[in-house]
Amino acid sequence: MEQKKSEGCGASRAKAPVAGVPPASGRAPGEGGGATSAQAEWSLGASVLLAVPRGFCAGVDRAIEIVERALAKFGPPVYVRHEIVHNTYVVDGLKRKGAVFIEDLAGVPAGATLIFSAHGVPRAVQRQAAERSLRVFDATCPLVTKVHVEVARLHQQGYDIIMIGHRGHPEVEGTMGQVDGAIHLVECAQDVARIQPAQTAKLAVVTQTTLSVDDAAQVMAAIRARFPNVRQPKQQDICYATQNRQDAVKLLAREVDVVIVVGSPTSSNSNRLREVARKFGVDSHMADSAADLRPEWVQGKPRIGLTAGASAPDILVRQIIERLRALGAVSVRSLGGIDEAVKFPLPKGLKLEEAARANLEHLH
Repeated sequence: MEQKKSEGCGASRAKAPVAGVPPASGRAPGEGGGATSAQAEWSLGASVLLAVPRGFCAGVDRAIEIVERALAKFGPPVYVRHEIVHNTYVVDGLKRKGAVFIEDLAGVPAGATLIFSAHGVPRAVQRQAAERSLRVFDATCPLVTKVHVEVARLHQQGYDIIMIGHRGHPEVEGTMGQVDGAIHLVECAQDVARIQPAQTAKLAVVTQTTLSVDDAAQVMAAIRARFPNVRQPKQQDICYATQNRQDAVKLLAREVDVVIVVGSPTSSNSNRLREVARKFGVDSHMADSAADLRPEWVQGKPRIGLTAGASAPDILVRQIIERLRALGAVSVRSLGGIDEAVKFPLPKGLKLEEAARANLEHLH
């Protein structure tokens, strides 16, 4: 498979104002109400606006439940190939319960319980797990699995494949690892000119599920310009939860002076939320926890927007709200948004007996 180093891709994700959207206001500290000495870094009367939807998606909920059910049914240790989701709080919590996160299956004892993360794995890892007689539960998000199936099908039909995604991300490695060769990674529009498919008569595109919708559209436009007959996905690969959260941030950015995104630095979808806000001319920052929130981010910003990546639990949002209240925020309200009711089924073999069910309740 082709994974040459990209050059100049940063330009596609640079901060840029969006036409028709005014930049965030630059109010001075204390404007519109003044500030006490105890709250010098904050404008009195600051409000917090919450994006809807935000936080956990169905794929993340499912992945975490798979790990917790495996721990309850089989007992620790349960091995997880890569972080189950990209969130420090979630991963550390599961470690305390007995989950062991690994990158190489070589250290997993034969017959042990192994879980594939929500990001998916290459077929080579699946084969290795089978060879070691491991008890495997696949927590790959079903929407990622859909892309895997599509890549394998296209490859069997003789297509060369272009994947739009971020180099080094485990989802990209897992998707590209579904086939041997004939798949080319592009991160940005500049990459499109550099790839050299073996043939263009049968050429198809897939994307990483956690991309920025707007950035993916720019790259897709460059692909169509060079390869007019390219086969596009029947349905956009970017998942519903990623798109919903990005759309919610676009609405939020019109109402606030700064956006705080709750999420870990390794979370692709959380990073994309920050980029979306910045493209609307609004300062945006990521916080892995309340301790990461820096007062200067919100200094003189009476309208604070708050959202969370799809792998960030609601408890972190609540803790950051309390931190903002301690700094002087006086109101919190949610913007209207889409009510997500998606739920994905669990793999077979995780039905809990009464004793295991009680153990799961203890884990919580």
